[in-house]
Amino acid sequence: MTTGFFTGFPGFIASQIIRTAFNQGKYDKVYAVVLITEKERAEAEAERILRDFPDKEIGIIVGDITLTNLAINDDRLERLLNDVDVVWHLAAIYDLAVPKDVAWRVNVQGTKMVNAVVSKMKNLKRYMYFSTAYVAGTREGILLETELIRPKTFKNFYEETKYEAEILVDQLKSTIPITIIRPGIVRGNSQTGETVKFDGPYFFLNMIDRLKRFPFIPYIGQSKARLNVVPIDYITDGVVYLSVLEAAIGQTVHLTDPNPHPVQEVYRAMVHEVTGHKPRGRIPISLARKSMSILPVRKALGVEYETLDYLTWSAVFDTTVAKQLLAGSSIECADFIQSMPAMIEFYDEHKSNKTFHIQIK
Repeated sequence: MTTGFFTGFPGFIASQIIRTAFNQGKYDKVYAVVLITEKERAEAEAERILRDFPDKEIGIIVGDITLTNLAINDDRLERLLNDVDVVWHLAAIYDLAVPKDVAWRVNVQGTKMVNAVVSKMKNLKRYMYFSTAYVAGTREGILLETELIRPKTFKNFYEETKYEAEILVDQLKSTIPITIIRPGIVRGNSQTGETVKFDGPYFFLNMIDRLKRFPFIPYIGQSKARLNVVPIDYITDGVVYLSVLEAAIGQTVHLTDPNPHPVQEVYRAMVHEVTGHKPRGRIPISLARKSMSILPVRKALGVEYETLDYLTWSAVFDTTVAKQLLAGSSIECADFIQSMPAMIEFYDEHKSNKTFHIQIK
């Protein structure tokens, strides 16, 4: 039976992939390398997963992806190099407001170190690397899966460092069986709304929820940009399927919404779902930027400043490769607006729980 190795556990995506893979009988055992500071949380998450899959195993290994051999002791590392069949590298700093040095150390240096370990694995069947569709930076127009082009600028250090990291993985395609995954903005489960963190599109919900007592809520700016948001179940089903598909070796795949809605439509649907009314009036994007540059305003609304950059960015993620590879499955991306009620219901149930909210900087 195949054995998996994960970075990024106990993060939401890694945890959900493990659940999906266990449910489909892909693995009997997985290993996860975690920082010592995450050991307790990782063990608790592993215990929760194993309650549903008591015949499976999750081995927690203390290490550090930014260090040589991931700071795993020699004996344990040797066993991993012999036992692991599939590596899932998800560990990264996902915060749009992350400082460059922190993002570089984890996203780029960390990937370099993981690559080095992967290159020594003796029975490797697949290296599943999680990039992001936003390695495109500020490039606009149609963005292809087959392209890895440095843009003139990036919207933040998260994008820049994920671009640099993807280059390091892409260079190994000729010698290692790699599949690079570029997700869109990940949200909760399309059926249940379940997530563990309110970021990305949830920043809209934070703001709408805090403004709903006002007589009306205005639109922010005016743009024809489309918001590419994908549910976690599409991601997990898709990547587990691709991880055993021979045709996916050597491919870079946009797991993005092939039919994304315009930002204005998404915002209107959210306001209507939360308040029962449609937005009225409009705040110029320039005024929104000035207001959001003030920390107390950002904190009051629960929105990161960098979120505004995605409201006016006009790009389309081509999904030709994804469609071809997933054609033999029934895996499809749920429509964002149609599945929005489940997302908002879960948000309403948990919005008072501070552990779901990220710190606004």
